[in-house]
Amino acid sequence: MSFSGQVVFVTGGGSGMGRLAAQRMAEAGAKVAATDVNEAGLAETARGHEGIFTWRLDVTDNQAVLAIVKEVEDRLGPIDRVYNAAAIMPTGLLMEQDTETILRVMEIDYNGVVHVAKAVLPGMLERGRGDMINFASIAGWGPSLHFGAYNAAKFAVVAFSEVLYHENRGKGVRIIAVCPPPVATPLLDQATSKPKVLEQAGKPIEPGQVLDAIERDLDKGKAFCFPTAQTKFAQILRRFVPGLVWSWVHRIEDH
Repeated sequence: MSFSGQVVFVTGGGSGMGRLAAQRMAEAGAKVAATDVNEAGLAETARGHEGIFTWRLDVTDNQAVLAIVKEVEDRLGPIDRVYNAAAIMPTGLLMEQDTETILRVMEIDYNGVVHVAKAVLPGMLERGRGDMINFASIAGWGPSLHFGAYNAAKFAVVAFSEVLYHENRGKGVRIIAVCPPPVATPLLDQATSKPKVLEQAGKPIEPGQVLDAIERDLDKGKAFCFPTAQTKFAQILRRFVPGLVWSWVHRIEDH
């Protein structure tokens, strides 16, 4: 698929899903604005890709987001696609995590999505085209021990994205929330409390599988992307038999 001449804005572009998204888009002909607080990671992302331009950006800073979006559009042109991939995932039991950490997860994983959407989406709606891709997680549907802070942030991304999708139907902009299972990226290394559910979740899927699923479900006009059949099934179980899901979690974590 060619994205020649299009402008793509990526948060969390210094590693993981954001890095691969930026590189894929550049290889498809897009001009990519890769952003992150990790400047060394951004340099690695851009290496060998003439179409990737980098900006240091803290997505929790709304004024900085507004300024960088304007700078990107002044330099590269109107933004056609956004990958809201910036995230952190420190794990731990909620009463053992410090309050600052819990709130920091929300500030990056959710507030960052809001800041970017509010900065970019008005222009997309005015032009009547564009893609807004928000990274949620299956953790945004099914809570689990050790993941309380991350669950809360990703639940918020799911709700925000769903309402945003329905408020802007028929306006030419495709909005989707991506809800993958564990993915083989450095984000998993932040699960320092070693939740047992991660061991039971099976082998993490590859980032490319997630990006392929996004393209498939964008073309279908879906509000949510579940990259695997197991992820969709997990969402259904959580919706209709939450007690069964919690029984499974306790059976794993309490032993």
